[in-house]
Amino acid sequence: MRALGLDVGRKTIGVAMTDALAMAAHPLEVIARAGLAADLARIVALVNENAVNHIVIGLPLEMSGKAGLRAKRVRVFGSALREALSEDVEIHEWDERFSTIAVERVLIDADLSRRRRKQVIDKQAAAFILQGWLEYRAGRSSRNTTEPDTTDLDECE
Repeated sequence: MRALGLDVGRKTIGVAMTDALAMAAHPLEVIARAGLAADLARIVALVNENAVNHIVIGLPLEMSGKAGLRAKRVRVFGSALREALSEDVEIHEWDERFSTIAVERVLIDADLSRRRRKQVIDKQAAAFILQGWLEYRAGRSSRNTTEPDTTDLDECE
């Protein structure tokens, strides 16, 4: 299994990938948003180049757990990505509510400058999201013990 993690934002998409054994997530790159077609083309290229069969998209749920406007945008992106990929690639949503905050704290603790943090935070957040999903699949997660509740999908339509 090879998985790609995505932290989809308005200006950038952070990307992470699993190692060959699918045990650990590693930051890969930050894609500067250049329009839906270009963004999808880059992700599809990464999927094809690396034989990816799972994509984990961070879902920015609200603190209440409901899907708001940001989550709706990510789901629209996920739907477009699903159409652009072969059906052999599974797309999963993962609650990302605290990913950026957690990564920011780690980067501050590592004494990275504000400028350097800005350059790497999105791909580090993607790795954090992907690692959480990997741990959940392995049954050893202490955080985010379930995939996001999608029962409120119709509420954000």
